[in-house]
Amino acid sequence: MANLFEAAGLEREAPRPLADRLRPQALEEVIGQDHLLGADGALGRLVAAGSLGSLIFWGPPGTGKTTVGRLLANATNLAFEPISAIFTGVADLKKVFDAARGRRAMGQGTLLFVDEIHRFNKAQQDSFLPVMEDGTVTLVGATTENPSFALNAALLSRARVLVFKSLDAEAIEGLLARAEAIEERPLPLDAEARAALIRMADGDGRASLTLAEEIWRAARPGEIFDATRVQDVVQRRAPIYDKSSDGHYNLISALHKSVRGSDADAALYWLARMLDAGEDPLYLARRLIRMASEDIGLADPQALVIAIAARDAYEQLGTPEGELALAECVVHLATAPKSNAVYVAYKRARAAAKEHGSLVPPKHILNAPTKLMKSEGYGSGYAYDHDAPDAFSGQDYFPEAMGRRAFYDPPDRGFERELRKRLDYWAKLRAERG
Repeated sequence: MANLFEAAGLEREAPRPLADRLRPQALEEVIGQDHLLGADGALGRLVAAGSLGSLIFWGPPGTGKTTVGRLLANATNLAFEPISAIFTGVADLKKVFDAARGRRAMGQGTLLFVDEIHRFNKAQQDSFLPVMEDGTVTLVGATTENPSFALNAALLSRARVLVFKSLDAEAIEGLLARAEAIEERPLPLDAEARAALIRMADGDGRASLTLAEEIWRAARPGEIFDATRVQDVVQRRAPIYDKSSDGHYNLISALHKSVRGSDADAALYWLARMLDAGEDPLYLARRLIRMASEDIGLADPQALVIAIAARDAYEQLGTPEGELALAECVVHLATAPKSNAVYVAYKRARAAAKEHGSLVPPKHILNAPTKLMKSEGYGSGYAYDHDAPDAFSGQDYFPEAMGRRAFYDPPDRGFERELRKRLDYWAKLRAERG
């Protein structure tokens, strides 16, 4: 078969994916990272100066990190050496470093591009330090994880972190237009379907081109897809979301802060995003219980009850029926009066407990089950509150050496307005009764 192709003068080459065929050949062709590559951007200035330091590229998948690394090597006349932390061990790194030293001896620098650099362990990350310091390599690491947590402090101190942004709708539209130009045919989509395809890409340029290829493959001659048909054809690509990655923590942070900020609509959106991405609903239920305790507290005592009930309802009903209970809880928490007074009071009490952890309770509030304890004054002078007017004796319950402290300071809103009245009333009685 090979001879037949050779006889016909034809070259055999496997079809290249659209994303590979559209890979930029110059930094000016990179879409969506103008804040880095523009004339005043960090990379734009470095290229203009003709010199690079070691860099860490941090950003979501499909935003051009690998492409920019390769083009930077071209623009600064460095040999491009790409490796992946997933497939590279210590022995492989040693070979890469030796090759870079050989190039350096010949007057050629090396840009070592390390994809998924966060997957290297501490010892492997430390192995880069000597070759970075002596100039053997210019390291460019790419990661989807927060470098502050994923990379060693020693490595970070020797590299500059640059943030790549998810591609916006305009940038994705630009990629699709390029794809149509190279394919010499328009995408068979109406306006609504095109907008839906852009949303499905979720800021990932590579994903947008993969989706475009699926549309072209699926469309029959003359067929134009609407938004509903597009979702059927591509089976709606799930949003980028890894339960162990920044995406997970970013979305739960967005949900928590939306609830705290009393924005029920935004909170429902983030809840839906996480459920749609495959988050464990019981994880979300636990976080809602935490929000009820931390951000609402006694301003609405029913908030915690409702959060626990929502968790129980989900356990009984499962998906999708149980998700409605979580949504109901989110709306209740977002619209409830907010207070972190108990949260703050508990932190103050914990600090005091650590400071005065050796103090014993005053003897008058201790039980005296034995004659010896009675003779030592245990329980002596205790006033039974139910026998006092207003069921309040006004006694001091703090350790004598510590003195009275005030930890809980409820705000004048929600149910805590009533609690404030009670505390003020008891403070007045306590002062009157000594």
